Amino acid sequence: MNRSKIFMLLAVVTGMLLCSCKAGDKAELQKEDLTLNFPNLLNVVHTPQGKVRQGQGYFTDQGSWMGFSIPDKEAGSSGFCGPVDLDHRKWISNSICEVSVLDEKSTSIALRQDTAIYYPGKLTLNLSGDKQSIRQELVFITANHALLRCKSDNEVYFVTEGYLNDSLIWNKESHGITASLKNGEIIMISFPEDILLELSAGRYIATSKDMGKQFDIVISYFNTKEDFLKKNGEIVDILANSDTRAEERNICWNHYIGQNLREDMPDKNNRIMVKSIMTLMSNWRSPKGALLHAGIVPSHAMNYFVGFWAWDSWKHAVALSYLDPALAKDQIRAMFDYQDDAGMIADCIYTDPAENNYRDTKPPLAAWAVNAIFQADKDTSFVAEMYPKLLRYHQWWYKFRDHDRNGICEYGATDGTLEAAKWESGMDNAIRFDDAKMVKNGEKAWSMDQESIDLNAYLQYEYSLLKEFAAILNIPFNEPDSKSLIQDYFFDKETGYFFDKKLNKPFIKVFGPEGWTPLWTGLATKEQADEAIKIMFDAKKFSTYIPFPTAAADNPEFAPRGYWRGPIWIDQVYFAISGIRKYGYAKEADMYTQQVFDRLQGLEDDAPIHENYDVYTGERLKASHFSWSAAHLFLLYKEYKKGYK
Repeated sequence: MNRSKIFMLLAVVTGMLLCSCKAGDKAELQKEDLTLNFPNLLNVVHTPQGKVRQGQGYFTDQGSWMGFSIPDKEAGSSGFCGPVDLDHRKWISNSICEVSVLDEKSTSIALRQDTAIYYPGKLTLNLSGDKQSIRQELVFITANHALLRCKSDNEVYFVTEGYLNDSLIWNKESHGITASLKNGEIIMISFPEDILLELSAGRYIATSKDMGKQFDIVISYFNTKEDFLKKNGEIVDILANSDTRAEERNICWNHYIGQNLREDMPDKNNRIMVKSIMTLMSNWRSPKGALLHAGIVPSHAMNYFVGFWAWDSWKHAVALSYLDPALAKDQIRAMFDYQDDAGMIADCIYTDPAENNYRDTKPPLAAWAVNAIFQADKDTSFVAEMYPKLLRYHQWWYKFRDHDRNGICEYGATDGTLEAAKWESGMDNAIRFDDAKMVKNGEKAWSMDQESIDLNAYLQYEYSLLKEFAAILNIPFNEPDSKSLIQDYFFDKETGYFFDKKLNKPFIKVFGPEGWTPLWTGLATKEQADEAIKIMFDAKKFSTYIPFPTAAADNPEFAPRGYWRGPIWIDQVYFAISGIRKYGYAKEADMYTQQVFDRLQGLEDDAPIHENYDVYTGERLKASHFSWSAAHLFLLYKEYKKGYK
C-alpha cells in the first residue's frame, strides 16, 4: 500500500472518531492534507458593498450562523470580509479583523494581498511585502467559534482592527470584546492575554505587547445571551490549543473527503464530489430559535431559504449518511420535531415557528433517509426512535390523502388550495397538474382529483422499509401491502409508461419524471421497466443534452426555463439514473452520469451548484449553492461505475 493510500485510510479512521468527538478531545496532527488538493472549488470572493447580495456564497462551517468571504484583491483589504449574519442577512462588519504588522521599532510594514484560497474547511489569505509575509487561516472550530491564525516567518508585532456596522458598539469583556446585535445575538472577538486594546464605539485596535511569529483570534457568534454564558468559556481552550483545534477540524474534512474519494474516477469527477460536500456543509445550520436540531438549509446564499424543508431534508440526510451520520440524524429529527398530532410533517420550518407551513407536507422519503443512516452506522436505537413516527406519517397519508378510500393516495392540502396541493408534490407547477381540481376529504383534508404514481411508489417503498425496520426491532407489522394494487394500476400498456390517473378515470398522459419513480423505488416489474426505459432513452423526450428533464422535450407545454415544466433538477436525474441502474442498465447509467458531470455549467470551475439547469445548454438556473443538487451529485458519484446491489 503506497503512502497516499495509508494516509487516506488514517484520515478516514481518525476522522470517523474525531468528527463525533467533543471539541476538547485530543487529535493527532496530520502529516499530509487531502484538502490541499481541492483549492478554490467555490468562489467566495466578495467585498461588501452595502446590503448582502442575493446568491452570494460564503465560507461557513460547523453549523454556524455567520459567514465570511475573501476580499477582492483590488479592494486593498488585509483581512477576510465579514462576518455576515446568515439569519438576518446583514454584514455585522465589512472586515472585523484587518491584519497588519510592526517591526521591532514599531514601524508599520507595508503589505499587500498576495494569494487567497478557499480550501475545504478553511480560508487562507497571504499578505506580502518587500521583506515580510503574513499567512492568515480561518477555520470554524464549532458553530459558535471561528479561529483566525496569523503567522509570520519573522518576529513582529501583530495588529488587528475592525469596525461594526449599524452603529453597533463594542463592550470590553475579560478576554475580548462583545457587541449585541439588534435581534439579540452577540458577536465577540477574543484575543491572547498580552495585547494593547483601544476601543472607540464600534471600532477597535488590538496590538500584541510582545513580538512573535503567531497571533490567534477567535471570532464568536452567539444566538442568545444564554448561549453566550454557556459557551464563551470554550474560547480559552481554543486560544491555548489553537493549532490542535484547527487540525481537529481539518481531520474531519479529510474524513469527509477520504472516505468517499475514488481512485477509479477522473480528477474532474473527484472535484465535483468535493464541491458537493462543501456545498452541503456550507448550508449546515445549528439549532437556533424554533429549529431544535441541526440540519441543512436549501441555500445559505438566498434570503428565502433560511429554514428546513421536508423533501429537501430527507435528501440531504441520505448524502450526509456517508459523511456525518450524527448530523444526518439531527436533520431527520429537526423535521419530526414538528410532526403534528395526526402524524403530518410540516412542509417547512424556521427559527420563528410562526412561519412554519402546515398547508401541505412533502413526498414521503423520510424512511429512505432513515434507512440510509442505518446502513451507514447500524444504529438500531435510531431506528427504534424514528419507527413510530415514520409509521404515523405513513398512516397519515392513507387517512387524509385517499379521497375514495381505494388504498391509492393523492397529493393535497390542509387549506383546500390547489397551490398548496401542488407544493405538496414538490413539483410546484408540473404540467401534469394543469387540469387538476380539489376535492374535500374531511376537516382540513383535501386532495387533488388525481392519483399520483410517484406518491404511491414512494409510499410502497416506505412500506417495504417500515417492514424491514419492524423486523430489525422484532415487533409486529400489520400495514396493508398495496404493491399488487398499484403496480399495474398506473402503467399504461399502450404507451409503455407510468402516468398519474384522474380519480376513477383514464391516465393523465403527460410524460414526466414521475413515470420513472417506480424504477427507482423498485415497484416496476422488469417488463414494465424495460418499456419505460425505452421512453427515457428517446432523444425527443428525455435523452436530451442534459438528460432527464422534468417534462418530455416534445411536450408542447415544455419550457426549458419553466421551473418544473422542463428544467433539469438533479434529484429527478438521480432517480432516473439510479432507477435504470437498478434494472440492469449500468452502462447507460454511467453514460448519463458522465453527461451530467461534463455538461452542467460551472461544475468544473469555481461556480456554485444550482437549484436547476437549462436542458439544452446546462446553464445554471434559480438558487445558487443548492443543497439537494449537491446531495444528488454526490450520490451519482457514489453509484457511478457500480452495478446495483
